[in-house]
Amino acid sequence: MPTSPARTRLGALALAVAGVLFILYPATRPWHDESTIDGATRAMSSAWWVASHLFAMIGFILVTLGLLAVREAVRHTRAERLAFAAIVTGWIGVGLVLPYYGAEDFGLHAIASKYAAGQPLDLLDLVDTVRYNPVAITTFGIGLIALGVSAILTAVAVWRSGVLPRPSGILFALGFALFLPQFYTPAAVRVAHGLLVAVGSAWLALALWRARIDS
Repeated sequence: MPTSPARTRLGALALAVAGVLFILYPATRPWHDESTIDGATRAMSSAWWVASHLFAMIGFILVTLGLLAVREAVRHTRAERLAFAAIVTGWIGVGLVLPYYGAEDFGLHAIASKYAAGQPLDLLDLVDTVRYNPVAITTFGIGLIALGVSAILTAVAVWRSGVLPRPSGILFALGFALFLPQFYTPAAVRVAHGLLVAVGSAWLALALWRARIDS
């Protein structure tokens, strides 16, 4: 039975746009030494701080829409259950990640902006309180791990499906599997990781788009 070209192409487009947003995220993020008051203020009070983190948040949402397209493409193959598991795991992961990103984006920006305006705040203490709240950082970590699992399941589903080029999910899986550890690397590595996620998302998007043309 044929799949829906319209739904699959929309999902492919969502993945492609997500890839662009994930490279814009580290490329436009202000990189200053956030362990110092001056660096934290310059980075977090910047409008680019808000924009760059917003790019990532929208990217995560678009990726989950792309996973729907993968399931649509493989739904009449033996890989359908894996694709469905990838969707569920991905949705859970994004749901756990987005609250932390919201606090990092809007919360830290508001605190740094108040400090920059002259309000007497212990900026670095407040930043650490927001970032290292035990519940927040735990759910964030679990969410990123879930996203990595989701991307790996997606790659396996693509490999087993027989309807999409087998290698097309590999870089996508690698990019999201490395999302958590890349936070502990220098800025240049994080920008390179954004490029990896972008290429992986674009490759999978292209495979989905072409598969629908051929069907």
